[in-house]
Formats: sequence, structure tokens, C-alpha cells
Amino acid sequence: MEHSKLFIKLIDSLKRMPGVGSRSAQRMAFFMLDKEPKVAKLISDNIQQCLEVLKNCQQCNILTEANICDICSSLKRDNKTVCIVESPSNVIAIENTGVYKGVYFVLKGVLNPMDGIGPDEINLPKLETLLKGKLFKEVILALSSTVEGEATSYYIANMANQYGLKSSKIAHGIPMGGELEYIDAQTISTALTHRLNLDK
Repeated sequence: MEHSKLFIKLIDSLKRMPGVGSRSAQRMAFFMLDKEPKVAKLISDNIQQCLEVLKNCQQCNILTEANICDICSSLKRDNKTVCIVESPSNVIAIENTGVYKGVYFVLKGVLNPMDGIGPDEINLPKLETLLKGKLFKEVILALSSTVEGEATSYYIANMANQYGLKSSKIAHGIPMGGELEYIDAQTISTALTHRLNLDK
């Protein structure tokens, strides 16, 4: 059976999402269009609204409706401790532990010269400006335990050391190659508590 070109186009677009293969994309497409068109409309409207309203926090790059996000603007947070993560989803993973009380900085990726991803592509110049201005006193690196994540961690640790800032890296319980958003809250909590000092 041949599907319509539009339907195939929808499946192909759904497959672009992380963790979604051909079968999952096809099931979602059938569900939205054939069984629950109201759900499809709701999803479409919500995505459109998010694209129009949400933007990156001017300080930490988290998605927010305001210029400065609720975490950065909160008086209850320790704004002298910054946790460096790869993506906004990592912030949610750490927040779910209830352990960390500082602020964040979202890189939106890690260094990967083979793919042409250098410091400019992951907001490192912006981070260096914040570190240079002594906005923080401690830098916690919570990047994935991949080769690229480790390289990015040490790059930032050297940057922090250059400006006399304390730096540490979460370690305990995070498997090599593990991505933070897929690690359970208890493991992340333990990793934050037993982080490794990277100061020289």
C-alpha cells in the first residue's frame, strides 16, 4: 500500500525527533490524523505558540517567556554557583532531583571539531564573558560522559581556572557515554553531591 506524499512527508518529519524511528513515526502519524485529529490540532497549536512566544533567557539560555528566566531571577537561588549543561532538558533532569539550588548555563551542544562545532557554536564566548566578569564563584560541569562532553568539560574548567574560579565535574554514578536527560534522578543527585574538583 502506498501512502500519500503528504503522509510520508509527515512521517519523515516525525523521524527527525530524537529516539523516533520509522515505526514510531508511522504510529504517531496514524494516531494524530486518523484516530485523534483534535490531539494533532492541539499539538500543532501548542508548537506554533511556543515558536512565537518562547525565547532563550538572556543570561542562561533556558527557554522562557521572559527576557530572564524564573531560575535566574529567583532570589531563592544561589546565583554564585553555575551548573553548565548541554541542553534545556538537562536542566529539567537536575531540577527533578531537588538537590541543586544554584543557577544554570545551557551550552546547546558540546565541542565537536569533526562536525564543525567549535566554541562559537555552543555559546562559550558568552560563558567566558560571565566567568571573566566574576559573576560566579563556582562552576559545576554536568555534561554527558562522552568523549566530546569530557573534552568540553576540561575546556571550560581551564577557562574557569584562568579567572580564578572553583570548578568541579559530576562523576559518581554517571556511566561513560551516558546522556544526562536519560539518567534517573537519584543517580544525578549522587553525582552532584560527589562531584570531582577540577581546580589546578
